[in-house]
Amino acid sequence: MKQAMKHAWKQAGALLLMSSLLVVAACGSGGGASTSTQPQAPAGSTTPADNSGSAVKKEVTLSLRHTQIKETSKTRLKILEDVVKKTEEKNPGLKIELEGMDENVNRDQKLKAEMAAGNPPKIFEMFGGADTKLYVKAGRLLDLTDFLVESGLKDKFVNLEEFTVDGRVYGLPIGGYAEGFFYNKKLFAELGLSVPKTWDEFIAVNEKLKAAGKVPLALAAKDGWVNAMLFNTILERNAGMPAIEGLVSGTHKWTDPEMVKALSDYASLVNADFFTKGALGLPYSDQGAQFLRGEAGMVFTGSWDATRYSGDEAGDLKGQIGFFPFPAVSGGKGDQTSINAGYSNGFGFSKDLTEEQKQMVYAFIKEHFNEEVQKRMLVEDRVLPSMKLSDLSGADPLITEVIQTINNASSTWRAYDAVVQPPVKLAVENSLQELIGKVKTPEQVAERLQKEQDKANQSK
Repeated sequence: MKQAMKHAWKQAGALLLMSSLLVVAACGSGGGASTSTQPQAPAGSTTPADNSGSAVKKEVTLSLRHTQIKETSKTRLKILEDVVKKTEEKNPGLKIELEGMDENVNRDQKLKAEMAAGNPPKIFEMFGGADTKLYVKAGRLLDLTDFLVESGLKDKFVNLEEFTVDGRVYGLPIGGYAEGFFYNKKLFAELGLSVPKTWDEFIAVNEKLKAAGKVPLALAAKDGWVNAMLFNTILERNAGMPAIEGLVSGTHKWTDPEMVKALSDYASLVNADFFTKGALGLPYSDQGAQFLRGEAGMVFTGSWDATRYSGDEAGDLKGQIGFFPFPAVSGGKGDQTSINAGYSNGFGFSKDLTEEQKQMVYAFIKEHFNEEVQKRMLVEDRVLPSMKLSDLSGADPLITEVIQTINNASSTWRAYDAVVQPPVKLAVENSLQELIGKVKTPEQVAERLQKEQDKANQSK
């Protein structure tokens, strides 16, 4: 544990340095476009050339990095491969080179280093919010605004907020998500448990599951972001989104009473032994496996896991898994019937493109972001559509339940890591591991987080 924390601290320091380098790099960023032999669009226009025929008169290569490398991501990867193949077929001479990479390595290490150096892939998965703002500040992202307007795509998305900076759009969400509890309906029925509506009811459900010899909350805490999901909602319930946003502006602090209360509530679940024993040594996939084996009553995760929980891997639990939002916290300052849902995972595009490459990026966007592909992702991969669909038929009952939960929520809000700076995000994840390991108190964690927040705010 101590060695893992030491490594994480080094990583956080390195990422803080990278963030600083990005600001410096912005001064020297440029388009890097070469002279084109292809017929160009009129000056001032971002409308792509006609890609219905052999528009590419010379070979064009685009690198594309994705994070669909897990066993549970095979369907999404197949859809992406189909989109790439179709784009290439419609544009002879185009070659899109796919590179798969672990999501956390891409987000927290590789992509940040490439952005600092000025050599990211031409197309890449990235997160909206704070990450997008950082890369826009460095001048590394392609401005898609005019293209989206002229192509008619802009108004077809549900929400582009997380990829919009100063009114300009710099990325496109692949799909939506919602975070909440997936629960074992069969086990709940056997034990006479009801879906909890309040924190006290939630604690009571956990106690009954524990008394029945079950793990109340499946957790694999080796990867810090997994722990942050549940904490994120506990934080919102206690403090509210204005307070979370105020961390960056300086109007609120991690040491404020409601912030410490959120950390204490999280620690209380640890101290009550509601989480999986030895969670700090378990990779993310293990918590879902434990849940599907019937050993745990609940697991807090995102709607992206609906594929796993409603597919054949669910075994005897197929059709016996439900979804509910985090319960209300008495006295909390947040919206007690809201849900963390949004559109933060998407594609970004390098600003450093030749004119031919830019036109092929536009061609890829048109092939990927349309109703046909979005419907495939909803039906085949259980991904919440990021575009407005006219037909939702065929969706899996579990993902339909997630969508209904979102529709019934009083509001939706973006995750804390789309608000705070990347070094603060990493500090939160490391600190939660310290709470799980019972080596730090909530008050000590709050002090540490505020120091990291102060540093990040000063570097803006």
